[in-house]
Amino acid sequence: MEREKFSTRLGFILISAGCAIGLGNVWRFPYITGRYGGGAFVLIYLFFLFFLGMPVVIAEFAVGRASQKSVARSFDVLEPEGSRWHLFKWFAMAGNYLLMMYYTTISGWVLLYFFKTARGDFAGLSSRGVAAAFGATTASPVISVVFMAIMVILSFGICAGGLQNGVENIVKVIMICLLALMVVLAVNSLLLPGTKEGLTFYLKPNFNNLTRHGLSKTIFAAMGQSLFTLGVGIGSMAIFGSYIDKQKRLAGEALNIAVLDTVVALLAGVIIFPACFSYDIAPTSGPSLLFITLPNVFNHMPHGRLWGALFFLFMTFAAVSTIVAVFQNIVANFRDMTGWSLKKTCALHAVLLMLLSLPCTLGFNVLSFVHPLGAGSTILDLEDFIQSNNVVSLGSIVYVVFVTSRYGWGYDGFLEEVNTGTGLRFPRAGRIYMTAVLPLLIFSIFLWGYLG
Repeated sequence: MEREKFSTRLGFILISAGCAIGLGNVWRFPYITGRYGGGAFVLIYLFFLFFLGMPVVIAEFAVGRASQKSVARSFDVLEPEGSRWHLFKWFAMAGNYLLMMYYTTISGWVLLYFFKTARGDFAGLSSRGVAAAFGATTASPVISVVFMAIMVILSFGICAGGLQNGVENIVKVIMICLLALMVVLAVNSLLLPGTKEGLTFYLKPNFNNLTRHGLSKTIFAAMGQSLFTLGVGIGSMAIFGSYIDKQKRLAGEALNIAVLDTVVALLAGVIIFPACFSYDIAPTSGPSLLFITLPNVFNHMPHGRLWGALFFLFMTFAAVSTIVAVFQNIVANFRDMTGWSLKKTCALHAVLLMLLSLPCTLGFNVLSFVHPLGAGSTILDLEDFIQSNNVVSLGSIVYVVFVTSRYGWGYDGFLEEVNTGTGLRFPRAGRIYMTAVLPLLIFSIFLWGYLG
């Protein structure tokens, strides 16, 4: 089976960035930035993004491009004879399914809220009314399942069109629209009366906040976000490395994606905080930010129905770009292992992912009595904890150790692949850092998830 390729470098960059850019850029990054010291936290985050997150992206790209396979076969191709690195495929593939088991549910709510906001369903509601509307949404198994299914079918439909005609062509348009909508929303927020207060809270270095929550906690929050935001550890970047040629060095490509992801994350805060401070509504984190806080903000805003609809349209684009990217990885994994046709694989997985997503979707209604992490927790919380605190960090360690260890692919092979082409060169002197320091840093994030 001949391997497809991206038709343009722009397509590769936008789709890889689309995998990294998602709901977490909006509900997680702005809030923890404001909480942990504003501009001071941003500097710490950027340091770890480029010295912790980006090397893992480079490692995934290198494994994918050198093997020309998904994670289902890439380690088989590159590992030394007789080794067992290929067993990692089962861990990575499980991580892709697990991520989509709850991401599709949240994305379905986002799509529903686009329609609700455009229709004016939240107009005139009090804060309690907006919260009650979200509760009614999650309490309805029919509504939650239907919109989850729409997102699954829509995204696999895009994948079924093929890499170039489906994924590349459509996601490029989605990403360009997403970036354009963000600029429009950011400009609108900057014209609101609370702009100065919002941006001060968000971006001015606040060393009191930095120390109040504890420097170690702040550092680990930045480290965790740097991995979380790039979507590494499960081969979702490696698959796109397998679709590109060798004209460009991989460090430069990883840098482009990290920069684009950071710009989107920063713009999300520019959209959110001036609006919250303009109408004296406290910013929060998690689903409550998207589905309770922001609809309340738009209720107070002139032409809020329009701005709210545009915001949830932007969020829908962000969700779809991530889902399509991960689904493409799932499809490639399955096809590399079985040789099935594209459309047959997509049809099977559309049904499979809807079934796998049901526990999370029903965890707010039919299965609301299940509290896996203690009172008040949901199935979504459990799935997110396993993915964010375990799969991402442990998977990243495997990629880094594999490309640097003489018992794996080895640093010489990795360096040759990374530096093939033109552009930013990855330094040979980075071997000590990649081999001895980086795996320990990532492992510390894993431990902090349990001990912090």
